[in-house]
Amino acid sequence: METFKLSPQDEANYKQDGFLIVRSCFSDKETDLLYKLASDESVVDRSMDFNDMAGNRTRLTLWFTPGNDSFGLMSRSERMVNAVKTLLGDKGEVCHFHSKVMQKEPKVGGAWEWHQDYGYWYKNGFLYPEAMISVMVALTEATVDNGCLQVLKGSHLMQRFEHGFAGEQQGADQAFVDAASAVCDLAYVELKPGDVLFFHSNLLHRSAANTSEQSRWSIISAYNLSYNIPFREKNKSCITPIDMVADKCLLESGIKKINGADFLSKEQEITLHVKK
Repeated sequence: METFKLSPQDEANYKQDGFLIVRSCFSDKETDLLYKLASDESVVDRSMDFNDMAGNRTRLTLWFTPGNDSFGLMSRSERMVNAVKTLLGDKGEVCHFHSKVMQKEPKVGGAWEWHQDYGYWYKNGFLYPEAMISVMVALTEATVDNGCLQVLKGSHLMQRFEHGFAGEQQGADQAFVDAASAVCDLAYVELKPGDVLFFHSNLLHRSAANTSEQSRWSIISAYNLSYNIPFREKNKSCITPIDMVADKCLLESGIKKINGADFLSKEQEITLHVKK
């Protein structure tokens, strides 16, 4: 496997648009392995529902510390950590805030309202949005029909908008979303399995409900630089430098289930309890 590295043009595109798509970042064999683990009962049974404004459920399973399981080997891999380091800079060491398996089922998978990830993470007490990034690995095809991510290009340059409850989710102030929509191009992020999307913590994004017959599954790993120490979030994963592993470890290890992970329960979710 060739060493994966972002180009200067990739960096420039990310800075301009607030997101970057890398096609076929993970091979078919790697993606198949990750999808099999994502759909295993050890992951699905720990999922939580977050209702959208229409009352439809959006399901996810979230944990903090990256271990030696297949997901941990993915999020700790050279290609992921080095790409994050390139996009966030070298002010601090790359740390893993959390990973989550997103499970948008056919016909019933709910929407995610317009928001910025930092709209959530601000309430966790992180001070520096520029030190944070989300990385989505597509496990199944993501299309307009099955509710792929939608983004407003360049909206990350507007910094954080106020967020309030939209169902059980955090939604950005709609007046600001409308104003941003008037000056930013809307992009539908359609992905094939193994494609990876890097996106800025202040990028406005949403996804529609899945009205198709096809599932849309992905895993999103959120990263933080070590200097960005939150005053509310108690889990130390977000300020613990990642123990990086070689890219080849994911396939060589085969499917390794998550054992003893620090899964998040809905009752522990800070953003459901912090009003401002």
